[in-house]
Amino acid sequence: MRSRRIRALLAGGLVLGVGAAATLAAWNDSENTTATFTAGQFDIVGAVDGATFSQHPTAPGASLQFTLPTPAGAMTPGDTAYTLFSVKTATPSMAGTVQIKANSANSAGLGAYLTYRVRTITQLPCNATNFATGTDVPGLETGRPLTANATAAQALAADGAASINYCFAVTLPAGTPNAAQGTTLRAAWEFAATSAQ
Repeated sequence: MRSRRIRALLAGGLVLGVGAAATLAAWNDSENTTATFTAGQFDIVGAVDGATFSQHPTAPGASLQFTLPTPAGAMTPGDTAYTLFSVKTATPSMAGTVQIKANSANSAGLGAYLTYRVRTITQLPCNATNFATGTDVPGLETGRPLTANATAAQALAADGAASINYCFAVTLPAGTPNAAQGTTLRAAWEFAATSAQ
């Protein structure tokens, strides 16, 4: 009787041993993946002639060429001078927005008397005729001090698809006092751009 029990236990152990061996012999397989991530680019360029675009990332930047109404190249009361600055995204670049910000030092010297207005135009050049058909930049309507900022941004298309042509009109108002005579100003503006989210 005792030998039968021993044989039964041994047989059971053999069965368990065979089961364990079958589990260890299972086949394996796997799948692997990789992914590459690349950050996009956002970049703008500007042009004083609406055609020759380049980067001006730091001050003093591009030199605006105002067309003055007097041959002497100096402003007198009642004069308005015009200039163009065009902005677009580079290629490649994602879309975004751009907003005009004036330098706070624009109030120095002659800047204490000058006013300005900015419009976007579709027809070049920037002159009195094309300015009259343009669209006001919010916050930069008639008679704004040279320290005024735009209150809204304009949309920039991706990959340089379209440019925004800003036409500046700077006026020395009629009735400007004698104290303005001989004063000067080197005004500055920033075209602050933000990528689309």
